Amino acid sequence: MTRPVRSGALVYSGQSCRLELVELEIPELKPDQCLIRVDGCTLCGSDLHSLHGRRQVPTPTILGHEIVGSIVEMGDAFPRFDIKHEPLQLGDRVTWSIVANCGKCFYCQRGLEQKCENACKYGHMGFASGYILTGGLAEYCVLAAGTHVIKVPAHISLEIITPASCATATVMAAMSDLPDSSADDSYLTIIGAGMLGLTACAVAKQKGWKNIIVVDPVLSKRELATQFGATHAFSSEEWLVVSSFLSHYGCDAVLELSGAQSMMIPALHSLRMGGHLILAGAVFPVPPISLLPEQLIRRQITLRGIHNYRPEHLQEAVEFLTTHGTAFPFSDLVSNWHSLSEVESLVQEGTPSGYARLGVKC
Repeated sequence: MTRPVRSGALVYSGQSCRLELVELEIPELKPDQCLIRVDGCTLCGSDLHSLHGRRQVPTPTILGHEIVGSIVEMGDAFPRFDIKHEPLQLGDRVTWSIVANCGKCFYCQRGLEQKCENACKYGHMGFASGYILTGGLAEYCVLAAGTHVIKVPAHISLEIITPASCATATVMAAMSDLPDSSADDSYLTIIGAGMLGLTACAVAKQKGWKNIIVVDPVLSKRELATQFGATHAFSSEEWLVVSSFLSHYGCDAVLELSGAQSMMIPALHSLRMGGHLILAGAVFPVPPISLLPEQLIRRQITLRGIHNYRPEHLQEAVEFLTTHGTAFPFSDLVSNWHSLSEVESLVQEGTPSGYARLGVKC
């Protein structure tokens, strides 16, 4: 295969709902880098927040971090094994962690690789940082040193596997410390039936949760959530009325995946003593909430924020989708696949919202 010298790319310069299709030079790889041809990229909700100006990112940049691609070239010092210790070769289909980390800084040494002080975060790097081809809205992507790569089985469709490195892995992180789910009276509430919420339903079902409650204002999303394993589905108003009647003790855990500030305090009140409240949806600025420390203490509530994930959560995500992806309608969650040039026009017309992912094939 002849090494490519240029890559088509959609560049976001900060102007709301505008992307410019340009050609960028593919640099010579450093010894610890890898060149990937992008097979597919799906746009995450945070990408849409950036495009609409609700979330600030360094610009100019190439957005897109839910990426699957094929290895084109590996530097001499780039690891030859993935995070499952399987050999990596040219042509392998792979996905990778949203954050490449140094492994040496304060946060890396404390199990917070996603908060690395020297991080390269795919789909979030401004050109001024020296990282150019690090987003999925391009024909090629350069993997930095410290990227956690995992091979993707060739038989898994892009529709199913592409969100693994964001939504699925984040859900795995959010659910990693939840209480035991095996009891018949165990209750898990999931607020928000977007990609995160639907994925959480499927993972909870597979983990054995008996009662999975989904809360979302949109009827079609609530109906879809039942196909992903939800046993109860309510609007916000309905849930506020009935939550206290579902379980005598309250919910074992609540995953707030919508970012709706108005649901956070009700979520806290719905928990049983010793319950867990996991906040993962508010990745954009929302108004503050008021907490009563005494209530957290007396009720022994665990309150935790989740942002991104650790490498083992990516491995769990790929394994889950490989084993269980076809058991749920994940393939329906990518609205359509488009070329880079088509996406340039689509974002000016208005990007899709809700659970649908906009897919890009290069």
